[in-house]
Amino acid sequence: MKIYTKTGDHGETGLFGGERVSKASSRVDTYGEIDELNSVLGVVRTSSLGPSPAGDDGFDVLLATIQSRLFDLGAELANAKGKDLGIPLIDDADVETMERAIDAAELEVEPQKTFILPGGTRMAADLHVARCVCRRAERRLVALMQETEVRPVLVRYLNRLSDLLFTLARLANHRANVKDVPWVGRRQGS
Repeated sequence: MKIYTKTGDHGETGLFGGERVSKASSRVDTYGEIDELNSVLGVVRTSSLGPSPAGDDGFDVLLATIQSRLFDLGAELANAKGKDLGIPLIDDADVETMERAIDAAELEVEPQKTFILPGGTRMAADLHVARCVCRRAERRLVALMQETEVRPVLVRYLNRLSDLLFTLARLANHRANVKDVPWVGRRQGS
């Protein structure tokens, strides 16, 4: 299989089912954001947080699963005609898995008392970048929902994923014995 097909040379791409759409369409833009998020998570996975508070064999397993689910989510978005893709679709159980991981991680870190700036360790900073990309993908998905039918669980999934990435960033700092970077607002008159 060749990597180049030349079918997109005029600014269009094919969706599942054969429909051709502009590469600038909201649908393509949205699954492009999901692809970017997946790539950023690949960068995050080059570091290690150690064993997961959820008791599995590590955060790499959790993040690898999320990457696969994001690929599924992108495939669903590229399927404008609702064709059976033969893959499991994201569901409430996927959202609940992330909620359990968030709850477990929060047991390990101190309660948050202030807004936190991205930073601390490199791993935490990378997780914050992933969180921001996730929020952008979520906004794009919400915009797409205003144009066409999208299953609401997909928004919940991305919303919870950004919460998880924030919590993992805090956990990365905690496990490295590095304090989160607190936001210090400018005082009136300063």
